[in-house]
Amino acid sequence: MKLPNSRLLQRVRDGFSQVVFGPPMLAFLPALTLGAFWFGGETALLVAALGLPLMFAVLGSLMRDKAPAPGRDALTGMILADGFQARVKSIYHRTEDSGLKSALLVLEIDDHDDLIAAHGQDAGDIVMQRIGERITATLRHRDTVARLGRNRFAICLAPVMQLDLELCIQLAGRLQVAVEEPVAVDGTSLFVSCSIGICQRHRAPKGAANGWIECAVAALDEAISVGPSSIRAFSNDTHVHLNRTDNLLEDAAMALENGMIQAWFQPQISTDTGRVSGFEALARWCHPVKGMIPPSSFLPALEQAGLLQKLSQQMVQQALTAIKAWDAAGLNVPSVGVNFATDELRDPALVNRIRWELDRFGLRPERLTIEVLETVMTDQPDEVVARNIKALGELGCHIDLDDFGTGHASIASVRRFRVSRIKIDRSFVTKSDHDPEQQKLIAAILTMAERLELQTLAEGVETVGEHALLAQLGCDHVQGFGIGRPMPFDQTLDWVVTHEAKLQDAPLIGRQRH
Repeated sequence: MKLPNSRLLQRVRDGFSQVVFGPPMLAFLPALTLGAFWFGGETALLVAALGLPLMFAVLGSLMRDKAPAPGRDALTGMILADGFQARVKSIYHRTEDSGLKSALLVLEIDDHDDLIAAHGQDAGDIVMQRIGERITATLRHRDTVARLGRNRFAICLAPVMQLDLELCIQLAGRLQVAVEEPVAVDGTSLFVSCSIGICQRHRAPKGAANGWIECAVAALDEAISVGPSSIRAFSNDTHVHLNRTDNLLEDAAMALENGMIQAWFQPQISTDTGRVSGFEALARWCHPVKGMIPPSSFLPALEQAGLLQKLSQQMVQQALTAIKAWDAAGLNVPSVGVNFATDELRDPALVNRIRWELDRFGLRPERLTIEVLETVMTDQPDEVVARNIKALGELGCHIDLDDFGTGHASIASVRRFRVSRIKIDRSFVTKSDHDPEQQKLIAAILTMAERLELQTLAEGVETVGEHALLAQLGCDHVQGFGIGRPMPFDQTLDWVVTHEAKLQDAPLIGRQRH
């Protein structure tokens, strides 16, 4: 098939650009300068050394597309969505039937809202600015990078002759390493991670450049559903997921009604004894078709449907059922924590309902821990919320102040609501074993808790180093993937038995008495 003249010229230009401005030309530069010296002496060498870079710069500018300068993001200086779409469209057509290859990567910063809540918008802006600089530094100068949203970046790779999936994944890995380097803000090191979706050009829909972007976004959505710091590439299976029309709100309500949303349990360990000091009950939904649905997707749907109170009731019932089963199996699990949102705490009948459930299961109130977000106490809670939290504490339930350090709760509010333990937010714990500033913050929190006679629990513990540091600083309990991941109830029995066996097999330290 004969190509139109414009398409033929474009292919010639692309081919010439790949040779002249690609890496192979670098091998000829020493030979060119040496030849100039051989034939023309020092003067020719000087002209070649100064003239060749200038010539390549001028030719390079002439070879670039003559597109108008797109709008720029004021914070990062990157082009915005409109400019990026225009660039993607240009590369989409340049790579069609030309033998050149490209790929789109869409990158999203994980837990961005938590970062803003913990450190403020100004700190969030600094983090985004630094991350934008790192992304740009990781790429080639001919690649296109844009900021598509508050915490989302997009990259379109310049067309090349060789670009397979392995190279794309390697690039995504380098981007993650660059993003996850600590960012210094006001003397504090902040750590973030990112999820990345990839779509190679040959997997994009035919005849639609916008479809290429949609496919990369679909791959990103799949990565986010797996968990933080994930990478996923677009495939035919992803495309089916992209085009499937469903109503998450209706599905979530039906799943709750049918008992498909279950409590999974994450263990908490005493740093003093090493034994299990409790579990936290976390809502998990395993969809029969879609697999595991992240809480960040179905919890807002349940909130919109007004079903959070019903979810809370089910989590309490499942938590108390689990306690009875552990007791029957002879396992020592002191308590289970259940999360309560503000809307649930506004229920005037909450305290009576909890009292009735404890009586029904024959359990003492201290076996149930009520977990309340720190922001609930800092948002000037209404009279019903304040009365319920205080009454639950007086009933004998433990009150955990969750995500401590993100909501700036006052000491007065900690005393007012009879808080028995504060849970240090994961943002303070992450990589604390390598960061002296993080260690100072944790030490300050622990000192305050000790003076107030409060227990402490650190969330998000992922490494042995973090565990050891927290124990050394005097944190009472730890929880996180480095201890144990959330698991269905039937897996907790074996987990506790195995954990207790490890403690018994541990060697004794010190002189044994005879």
